[in-house]
Amino acid sequence: MKNQSKCHKQVKQVGFFIVSFKLLIFNCCGILPATATSREPVLTVVHSQDNNQEWAEITKGLQAVNVKYCVIRLANVRSGVDFGDRQVLFLPNVERITPIQAVALQEWMSKGGKVIASGAVGSLSVPGVRQLLRSLLGGYWGFSLNQTQQIQPSKSPNHQWANQNGLFGSVKGGVLIPNNVSTQGAALWNSLDNPVAVVTTERSTFFGWRWGTNTASSADLDNNWLKAALNRHLSAENVQKKITGASPTCGTSVATAPSSSPLSFTPYSSLPTPPSPQQIQPPEPAEVVGMDAAPNSNQPTDDHEVIASSTEKTALQHQLESLIGRVESANLAASAYGNRGIGEMITSNQSPKTKQVELTSSRTTPEILSQQEAVSQARLVAQKLPELIAQKNYGLAQQQWLATKANLWKQFPVNRRLAPAEVRAVWLDRGTIVQAGSEKELAKIFDRLAKSGINTIFFETVNAGYTIYPSQVAPQTNPLIRGWDPLASAVKLAHARRMELHAWVWVFAAGNLVHNKLINASPNYPGPVLAANPDWANYDHRGETIPVGQTKPFYDPANPELRRYLLKLYEEIVTRYQVDGLQLDYIRYPFQDPFAGRTYGYGKAARARFQQLHGVDPVNISPRQQNLWRKWTAFRTEQVNSFVAQVTQKLREKRPDLIFSVAVFPIPEIERIEKLQQNWEVWARRGDIDLIVPMTYAEDTSRFQKLAEPWIASRNLGSTLLLPGIRLLSLPNLGAFDQLQVIRDLPVSGYALFAMENFNDELEQIFTNTQGQVYYSTYEPIPYRHPFKTAALRYTTLQGEWQLVLENQQLQMSAATILDFNQQVRLVQATLNQLAASPSLNNLVAAKAILNRFQSQFPMWMAQQARDNPYQVQTWENRLVTIERLLRYGERRVQKIQ
Repeated sequence: MKNQSKCHKQVKQVGFFIVSFKLLIFNCCGILPATATSREPVLTVVHSQDNNQEWAEITKGLQAVNVKYCVIRLANVRSGVDFGDRQVLFLPNVERITPIQAVALQEWMSKGGKVIASGAVGSLSVPGVRQLLRSLLGGYWGFSLNQTQQIQPSKSPNHQWANQNGLFGSVKGGVLIPNNVSTQGAALWNSLDNPVAVVTTERSTFFGWRWGTNTASSADLDNNWLKAALNRHLSAENVQKKITGASPTCGTSVATAPSSSPLSFTPYSSLPTPPSPQQIQPPEPAEVVGMDAAPNSNQPTDDHEVIASSTEKTALQHQLESLIGRVESANLAASAYGNRGIGEMITSNQSPKTKQVELTSSRTTPEILSQQEAVSQARLVAQKLPELIAQKNYGLAQQQWLATKANLWKQFPVNRRLAPAEVRAVWLDRGTIVQAGSEKELAKIFDRLAKSGINTIFFETVNAGYTIYPSQVAPQTNPLIRGWDPLASAVKLAHARRMELHAWVWVFAAGNLVHNKLINASPNYPGPVLAANPDWANYDHRGETIPVGQTKPFYDPANPELRRYLLKLYEEIVTRYQVDGLQLDYIRYPFQDPFAGRTYGYGKAARARFQQLHGVDPVNISPRQQNLWRKWTAFRTEQVNSFVAQVTQKLREKRPDLIFSVAVFPIPEIERIEKLQQNWEVWARRGDIDLIVPMTYAEDTSRFQKLAEPWIASRNLGSTLLLPGIRLLSLPNLGAFDQLQVIRDLPVSGYALFAMENFNDELEQIFTNTQGQVYYSTYEPIPYRHPFKTAALRYTTLQGEWQLVLENQQLQMSAATILDFNQQVRLVQATLNQLAASPSLNNLVAAKAILNRFQSQFPMWMAQQARDNPYQVQTWENRLVTIERLLRYGERRVQKIQ
């Protein structure tokens, strides 16, 4: 009774409630069942390379909590069994988890295991692992907070367990992004927009800070959160239950904390080598609880990047084969750049075999052998995947897919030059500009971009109704800018580094609730322009300027006064500053769903104008009135279309050299017009714009490719160039490189990266190595500025690849065919060089004719190669299409000259 009384007193001191003696008694020291089972560990703690340096502090924290626990080394985990039979697993600050370990965790949790995690869990793992962890933990580490923030309780009544005293204080952590609707935020950060600090699912609790580290939070706060989470996951009914079939021992089987001295680790690899095909044998099916796929499960996982159902077995195999193709294509491009005499075709009838010996002896490096071995291994795995899935071994197929993809990613030549002449754009966001604070600091950013080979910067110039420069037209400059003109500095800095600077402007989005918090404005503040001109506002069907679930009020594009204001503002930008282009963003209405009762566009001017045209106020029209609703949708769409035409026509009169681009949504045209009134195909066909930049944002390459390919293949864009957008947030660096390789193997002239705030040092180094300016002694043309020079240079690099494969006898051609091929190759090169040197209509017609003839003959020359390596031949054909499109785009400039 003494012990029980003492325990009750301690519980009261830390604010925990006491239940009846039939339930567990929680004290400040951990979980103590009222039976002898308290002598056994109830918690398993994972020790890895990532938390090794912090292990002494983590152990000290666990000892302070006095919870009975045991330890496992993550490096020893190969299956769910290895996570032990204790019901709760703690993952403190483990950032690297291999595919095998992630699948093992999925298996372990599917049998009843609960997980407590902290820190940026899995953030350094491959994308497939991160995606799987998101579903297991209910969310992911989005980004680190710059400053220490206060944790505050969630208002949800479902989180009383997280409303205890001692859980709220100052912490240096990061924002957690909930993964789905079943995920809940148990605690919030007391910062902008109250982002989530702790996320939970039925089987997991995820802390948004590094637990057990003095630099992140106090020991008391850490301990209280761990006790609260254990309280949540353990109950009198299940505390004595263990994970069926799991190992009964882990690290130490004693009921005391282990020594606080860190364990020693062997070299760690987060990217395991896939097993040989002989090892990929389907084991006997195992019983699985729930819907998660264990390695031997007969149930599919819902992870979209790996396997969603058995019907995707062909798609899964195709994705792996495509990755193999990208790896080989990237390595060929890198080797061609390193090949002496690049761009010089074989000029004699000498057999390539003579040169092959010389080239092979100098090029068979360990790196090449490693690549060849990895590719051969991957091909065998790809052949085996359909069989595994047909046998319902989804988990094992998933494991093989993840491991093989990870191994292939390591074969990308990220330390060698390989990029062709292309548009390399990045959005330089307002937050990064504000953080720079001066021209001197902004120069450091431009130095990094120039070194990385970036040649085009979309500089955020008008945001939420504010200008980034001192304007004589706009009512207010961004209040976060003090004492300098960022736009003037940016133009100077870009041009000094031979980069182009395009002013990026918000068009019809008038304000931003998030920005209001940054400047301590009222949450309802509509932005400076609407505040001064309320009649310019747009409204939804309820009379609100901001649609439900959104954060931005919009202008009414039908308002003639607003249009005049925007035109005057953009004219100020392009005449006061020598910007090279103008990018139109938010050139649309906000998202709507008419058949769900969410509609928008009922500004004062729009209603009056539509009623004048059609005799009815649009607020009285229902989507079920199909004829009138089509007219209303067409009316709103035309407001956007006509404004794009008006802007580009007027500003080209002032600055004929301006490049116009638009940031747009890559969703099907009919749906986009219905939901956004954004019909950018029309702008492209009319020639209003030079560049379409679809926001094809995805965290896995296959999804990115699915988003980008339809628009790349579109024939409805006239001569306008298309630049797929890549979002860097939460994208691993090799994942970004993989998406770039997709672009380089498709008929596209470049890309755009969103955004500079996510441009890290490792990515900068990869770009410096593969596309950086350091490799050029002369200026490299930008496709939209010098399309003919770009076409000639891209053809030269393509020529270098053909030369290399011919020299290495990797093209199956007869001597006569090689001679014919080389003659035609040189002819195309000569005509492209002539056009680049002297742009004229006659030279353009000649170049197009010769290129088209070459393209028509190319499949015949490559017939055998297409059977042996279809991906590479298709890539070459795509690059010829890119050259053709550059000629078509360049025709605009020739016609103006003529």
